[in-house]
Amino acid sequence: MKNSFDEKILEEANDWIKANKKVVLATVIQTWGSSPRPTGSRMIVNENGDFSGSVSGGCVESAVVRECIKIIKENKPFKKIEFKVSNESAWEAGLSCGGEIVVYLEEIN
Repeated sequence: MKNSFDEKILEEANDWIKANKKVVLATVIQTWGSSPRPTGSRMIVNENGDFSGSVSGGCVESAVVRECIKIIKENKPFKKIEFKVSNESAWEAGLSCGGEIVVYLEEIN
């Protein structure tokens, strides 16, 4: 079964790529406990910080956008980032509800 939300995100990513923008695809690859978005949730981010889709919400998404821009600037093809309730920044990242998520970032072209 096709997910129309994912198709929309990937179509938008394709439009950005055709416009010569660098694009990173962020995908939730693991969750534990309370998590706002399930495994497989996606978000795209371009070099200007524009984004579409959702991997969590709140401060986690802000952190994901920053990390996506960082891998574009550092010319890294991929990165895995984790947000855990045990992190010192759990409250800041919006995971005070006891959840943990792992997000895989990959530049696409």
